[in-house]
Amino acid sequence: MNDLKRSPRLPEIKTANTILYCDRFHETVRFYRDAIGFPVILSKSWFVEFAINPFARLSVADRTRTTMESSGGKGLTLTFQMDSLPTVHLRLSSQGCSPTAIVDHPWGARLFHVRDPEGHRLEFWSPSGKTS
Repeated sequence: MNDLKRSPRLPEIKTANTILYCDRFHETVRFYRDAIGFPVILSKSWFVEFAINPFARLSVADRTRTTMESSGGKGLTLTFQMDSLPTVHLRLSSQGCSPTAIVDHPWGARLFHVRDPEGHRLEFWSPSGKTS
C-alpha cells in the first residue's frame, strides 16, 4: 500500500466511463434511460452513453456488435451516492424495478440494491452518520 502512495499521479482525468457489454442491450438501455432517468449523451444502434454527472459516464454496448463478452451481471456493483435515498427508492419501485429494502450498514451508510436487466447490481446509498 505504501508503494501506491509514492506512485506518480496520472495527468488529470477529465471524465470516467464504465461500459457494460450486454446481451439484453435494448432492455438495459431502457432501464438506465427510463427507470433510472440518466440522460443520453450519445446514441448509436449498438452503443448508448449516459451522463451520470459532469464527470462520470455509463455506457451500454450491444455485446453481439463487439469483441467483448457480457459478464452476465457477475462481479460488478455500480454504486451511486444519493442525497435523497427514499425518493430514488420510490421512483425505482414505481418503475417496477424491485429494489431491496433500505438498510443501515455499520460503516455509516443507508443503502439499497437493484439489478438491471443484464443482472448488474446497482447500489444506491447515502451517508447515515451512524457508524459502529
